[in-house]
Amino acid sequence: MNKNTFQSTESKAVIAGYVRSPFTPAKRGSLAKIRPDDIATSVVNGLIENTGIDPSLIEDLIVGTAFPEAEQGFNVARMIIFLSDLPETVPGVTINRFCGSSMQAIHDAVGRISMGAGQAFIAGGVESMTRIPMTGFNPMPNPKLISEFPEAFTSMGITAENLAKKYSIDRTTQEEFAIESQRKATSSMENGAFTDEIIPINTESGIIESDGCIRSETNSETLSKLKPAFDSNGSVTAGTSSPLTDGAAFVLICSEEFAINNDLKPLARILSTAVSGCSPEIMGIGPVDATRKSLERAGLSLDEIGIIELNEAFAAQSLAVIGELELDKSKVNIEGGAIALGHPLGASGARITGKAAQLMNKNNEKYALATMCIGGGQGIATVLEKI
Repeated sequence: MNKNTFQSTESKAVIAGYVRSPFTPAKRGSLAKIRPDDIATSVVNGLIENTGIDPSLIEDLIVGTAFPEAEQGFNVARMIIFLSDLPETVPGVTINRFCGSSMQAIHDAVGRISMGAGQAFIAGGVESMTRIPMTGFNPMPNPKLISEFPEAFTSMGITAENLAKKYSIDRTTQEEFAIESQRKATSSMENGAFTDEIIPINTESGIIESDGCIRSETNSETLSKLKPAFDSNGSVTAGTSSPLTDGAAFVLICSEEFAINNDLKPLARILSTAVSGCSPEIMGIGPVDATRKSLERAGLSLDEIGIIELNEAFAAQSLAVIGELELDKSKVNIEGGAIALGHPLGASGARITGKAAQLMNKNNEKYALATMCIGGGQGIATVLEKI
């Protein structure tokens, strides 16, 4: 039997590999001069090498990016194929669900496996927030929406301020959360927790092989001196927000049968996926309904989840979700979150999904959840099971 022959429409999809680039600060970081398609190519090649998969067996390369234009345009997924070790017989598609783009790429692969439309996919995303600005180069919002529903275009920082007010989350509480994220990320980095997942990136100035956003010196004194970043009378600062970041992350998604037949080592089984919508002016609360939907579909309760990766767009946003879902903080982002590690929009979903799978195995937990908020008022979530 051909190793790529479809066997069962009942097959569950699995994560059979996860890698990412270093995440570095936009504008001033080590990847600022590197094109996003080149960053993504290095990560895709690293995934192929690490897993040992025959690249000709990949059904499709699915790439998420929040602003698919300029160097992230031209259907960047197809351009990555031409740049990478994937043969030209592998097609590529670029998708956009803003911050949730690369998790949506994973969901698309899972859905196609479930209906027998392929057995192996590379899914993930890339974002250079250095080279393609937030909102893109030529934003043209619908005039009717601007006039009748301007909330559709609420800036991300103001949505965090709105949640801070709605849930009475004061500045000190936000700063304590940010400090803890930095502490966990610093400890994880020093202990080599990120080494296996990071694909070094070759640049003219040398090899970049470690994250650049983590601020280990962060403390209450330094944070207290920062001015509000989005509202002069507000409580959200740069220190309690995820930094603008450059980076890419990808996972190998395949059926369990494919993994067995091709000697792959799955990290996790994907039990369920979900997306949801909410008011755009409080977009950060999006993970709440997405999480509830995904858990219901998986037949699980939150108490059964041992690892939670919640994308930290903002401390206020994360705390609102944690409070609304009554999450156990000891399970959330145990190696640090996006406030410390960075949030390259199109790549973060693949990072937190891959990280959740990795941590579930490292900590011998049976179930994990990855979830995140999305600009425009959406949430997305994925539930994983240890194999």
